Amino acid sequence: MHQPGVAEGLGRDPGVERIRQRGERVVSAQGLECAGELQNGGLGRWPASRRTSIKVNLFAVVSRFVSTLSAPAAPCAASRPGRRGRPGSSWLDGLIVSLLNGLCYGLLLFMLSAGLTLIFSMMGIINFAHASFYMLGAYFAYTVAGTLARVPVLAGAAFWIALFLAPVLVGLAGAAIERFALRRLRRRGHVAELLFTFALAYVVVELVQLAWGRSAVPYRVPAALAEPLFSLGGHAFPAYRLLIAAVAGSMLAALWWGFKRTRTGLVVQAAISHPAMAQALGHDVPRVFMLVFGAGCLLAGMAGAIGGSIFVTDPGMAQALGPIVFVITVVGGLGSLPGAFLASLLIGLLQTLAVGSALSLAGAASWLGATPATAQALAAWPLSRIAPVLPYLLMVAVLVWRPRGLMGVRET
Repeated sequence: MHQPGVAEGLGRDPGVERIRQRGERVVSAQGLECAGELQNGGLGRWPASRRTSIKVNLFAVVSRFVSTLSAPAAPCAASRPGRRGRPGSSWLDGLIVSLLNGLCYGLLLFMLSAGLTLIFSMMGIINFAHASFYMLGAYFAYTVAGTLARVPVLAGAAFWIALFLAPVLVGLAGAAIERFALRRLRRRGHVAELLFTFALAYVVVELVQLAWGRSAVPYRVPAALAEPLFSLGGHAFPAYRLLIAAVAGSMLAALWWGFKRTRTGLVVQAAISHPAMAQALGHDVPRVFMLVFGAGCLLAGMAGAIGGSIFVTDPGMAQALGPIVFVITVVGGLGSLPGAFLASLLIGLLQTLAVGSALSLAGAASWLGATPATAQALAAWPLSRIAPVLPYLLMVAVLVWRPRGLMGVRET
């Protein structure tokens, strides 16, 4: 849906009419700097002098991009009664809020990809069913919260209890799958494990549809978390996004500290790298594998318990985010937890800014000096339309120029 830009929000202002006629940048009477519409069909070419053409084109591209980000705001800071507008304040506020939204989405992706990275780095298993455990976390949290909400004493804390209990249930399910299925397949190699997890993903989807139906369930965050934490230029920032940031940051710190600074983490690393020696020293290596796989599934369940309440909880949620998880793992570097964190933030920002933009490839092409005919041909491809493809294009680029990922370590 088209959101009004800064110039459109000023209506029939004479300054805007002069912009439309001459293609200039002016400052309105209220002190707000505005960019006018393009003269030749919105292709990004301004009839300005050679001395100022590059600056004007850049301003036009940026202003049109950020005027459509995130939630709608007041069309112009100068239009607010009793307040003097600041140059560019409207699109700058929208840009800041969109960056915050992108960071929160990236942190949620990290919560989901951290478990897969942990399982692969420790066990070498590419778990195709990892997103299915994310879905189970959302459905388990919905069921637990709905059950506890009927108890008057626990109704107020039902969501928080479900947020703790659902990941534990998912982790126990993952540990049971490793103990009774994957452990028997380990001697047959990673191909058998991959095929098993591939089939397991479809089994989980069918079981979810049998238990909860094919439609979305009404799983939502409490009203207190849905309230705006703060507002910036008319853009509200809900409190639940702070919850995402807190949980993701705690998860990263706990994983790093647990595997680098504790005896348990050292035992796990020894069991993974030298299983025979760890077994000879008295450590139960199969039990370590079971705990690692269960911990990875627990992290996915935590992401589902939070993400399902924010987005939508339905049987298609695993398929929607599953491919992105593998993109993050490849881009960040297979088995690299810091790489997964960096790739999650990068992809979260990339998709959020692209989806919220009304820009098309025509504006970028004309700004780079393309002919009007070429720009007109690209006008039918808005950036929001190709946003789902951008993470995969990034993965292809990383595989071509840096095959081991952004922070992956080359195997010796």
